[in-house]
Amino acid sequence: MVCRYGLVASSLIILFGFGCSNGANSWTENTTQVVQETNVNQLFVEAKASQKAEVLFAQGNNLLDRQRYEDAIKAYDKAIAMKAEISEAWINRGIALTSLHRYPEAIASYDKAIVIKADKDEAWYNRGIALTSLQRYKEALASYDRAIAIKPKKYEALTNRGIALTKLQRYQEAIASYDRAIAIKKDLHQAYYNKACAYALQGNVELAIENLDRAIQFVPAKYRKLAKTDPDFSKVRSQKRFQELLQ
Repeated sequence: MVCRYGLVASSLIILFGFGCSNGANSWTENTTQVVQETNVNQLFVEAKASQKAEVLFAQGNNLLDRQRYEDAIKAYDKAIAMKAEISEAWINRGIALTSLHRYPEAIASYDKAIVIKADKDEAWYNRGIALTSLQRYKEALASYDRAIAIKPKKYEALTNRGIALTKLQRYQEAIASYDRAIAIKKDLHQAYYNKACAYALQGNVELAIENLDRAIQFVPAKYRKLAKTDPDFSKVRSQKRFQELLQ
C-alpha cells in the first residue's frame, strides 16, 4: 500500500520586547523587526524544503508504482533528508525495500515511521509482511495485531495474521482469523484457500475440501493449479473428492 502524504507548513511565532525610554523603545522596535525578518526567512526556507520534500515524495511514489524500487528508495531518502518526520515516506521506502527482499532494512524503515506516528496501520501491517518473509512469525503476529487494533476491519492484516498463526501451528486461531476477514469481505478467496490449508494440515478432509471449493468458485484456474502441488494438502491429496475437485 502506498501511502500518500500532504505537507503542512508550521506556524510563525514572533516574540515582542518592551522598553522604558524612547531610545529603548526604538532599539526594541528595530530588534523586533529583525526577529520578524529572521523568522520569516526561516519559515521561507522551511517552506521551500517542505515543498521540495513533497515533490521528492511524489517522485518516489511514482517510481514505486512503476516498480523502480532502487530509484524510489533514492527519492524517499532525499525527501527524508529534507523532512525526516514524513512517516509515509519511511513506510513507502520500506515497501520498496520489501519488494527488493531487503527485509531487515525494510523493518528498520517501518520502525522509523512508527516512532514518528505510532498509529499508522500501514506501517504495522507492512512490518508484519517483512517479518513473515523472515519467518519471524511471532513478531509478525504482534505487528498484524497492532495494525488490526488501529483498523479493526483491515481484512488483509487478518488474512496475513492467519498465515502467521498457521506457520506457528495454531490452526484454530488461524481459522478464526480467516473467518473474521471473510466476515468483512465475503469474496475473499485468499482466506478461503488458506482456511482449506489449515484444515488440511489437521487432516480434516471435509472442511479442507469445502473451503478449497469456495476458493475455486472465485478463481478456478489459480486455486486448482496451486492445490495440485501445495504441500499443505499432502494429508488429503489422495482423497477421491479432493482429486475430483481439481479436475
